[in-house]
Amino acid sequence: MNAPARADATTIDWTCFNVTIEAGVAHIQMKRPEAMNTMNRAFWNELPAIVGDINDNARARAIVISSTGKHFCAGMDLAVFGDPADTSGRPADRHNAGESFRYHVHSLQDVFSCLDQARMPVIAAIQGGCIGGAVDMTSACDIRYVSADAFFTIMEINIGMTADVGTFPRLCKLIPEGWVREMAYTGRRISAEKAKEIGLVNEVLADHAAVVAHALETAREIATKAPLAVAGSKVMINYARDHTIKDALDYIAVWQTGMFSGPHMAEAFKARAEKRDGDFPDLLPLRKGM
Repeated sequence: MNAPARADATTIDWTCFNVTIEAGVAHIQMKRPEAMNTMNRAFWNELPAIVGDINDNARARAIVISSTGKHFCAGMDLAVFGDPADTSGRPADRHNAGESFRYHVHSLQDVFSCLDQARMPVIAAIQGGCIGGAVDMTSACDIRYVSADAFFTIMEINIGMTADVGTFPRLCKLIPEGWVREMAYTGRRISAEKAKEIGLVNEVLADHAAVVAHALETAREIATKAPLAVAGSKVMINYARDHTIKDALDYIAVWQTGMFSGPHMAEAFKARAEKRDGDFPDLLPLRKGM
């Protein structure tokens, strides 16, 4: 389903996802366990529509992405990479096909970039296999929690291709480069404990239920903080990741000049003194068009 970007994500019968929003937390749950939650064509259309709606309309203060069944996600449904054809139905010229395919890959990359660029933190709750494209997706999340049976595999090498939807640019910022190279060249599994050891995941929980509960608990805690301060923190972390220290210091100074909030800080101090959650305004919906 290619839903309008600003449709209400909570009222649509999605093919690949269940979406609930409660207490400031959006829970996006993959719901095709019988297919190991592979990323079919509907997946690539639905995920950016759901996240775009939550982001643009400020429907939540944090997002949790989880799954169902034995495995989190078995990665790309290869039907997504069908042979290109011209409007007559004939196979396309291979050079023109290559030019077109480049833009197709960009469109797939943008699906996961929406997680990286969302105004609110995105937490992945992973059980079982996180394979191929699922590594691309979870590497674009802010925080990763896993169950003890979880494992990560850069599967693309095992099917004769190079991972292309975000694994390498992001994974190289998350874990030592040597581990990226070993995973990429061999296609070996990385266990949950090894993933934590090398810094890929924040925490290992006992089982699927525990990891989802922990992710939701963290998201609810984030939702009690000032949304503007959380959004600013995400912007600054991403900017520092992609720029020099000098540039990042300058950017945070510019951000604070425009968006530092004395009232939000005062409410935070008052709430702490009164041992309660702060009462902060939500982010505003984004203005699109005129």
